[in-house]
Amino acid sequence: MVSRRNMILRTGAAMLTGGLAILGRRGFAAETFEITHTDAEWKQRLTAVQYAILRQEGTERPFSSPLDHEKRAGTYFCAGCDLAAFSSRNKFDSGTGWPSFWQPLPNAIATRTDTTFGMKRTEVHCRRCGGHLGHVFDDGPKPTGLRYCMNGAVLTFKPEI
Repeated sequence: MVSRRNMILRTGAAMLTGGLAILGRRGFAAETFEITHTDAEWKQRLTAVQYAILRQEGTERPFSSPLDHEKRAGTYFCAGCDLAAFSSRNKFDSGTGWPSFWQPLPNAIATRTDTTFGMKRTEVHCRRCGGHLGHVFDDGPKPTGLRYCMNGAVLTFKPEI
């Protein structure tokens, strides 16, 4: 389990009014995605919180997402384009306050280097719409040793029937 102090240092989660850290979009000019919308269309399609996270690389407050405590079997989808991203089979309680997974679903995510907050991290985004989902760290459980630390506000959960 990661201490709250280390979790904040590792994730670079700065708390701003409203509980979001807004970082600004990097690197989209050279990337193309299957699903694209204008900025105005994204603002219309998403809630204000989803827009701030998916399109502006914000971070929700730790321990604020009900999905952090979701225990049912099912699948987590990108709220921007409804792409299946994570399975509940790969979810674990990291103690960080964000839904955490040790592996994404195949062909669901892409990554890039994030150097905000004066540190080098690996950002995770939806491979289909480019929406920012969170970051991946190398302090997770076996078998991968990875912790995909995701913003629950930009995931939707669909339980297995």
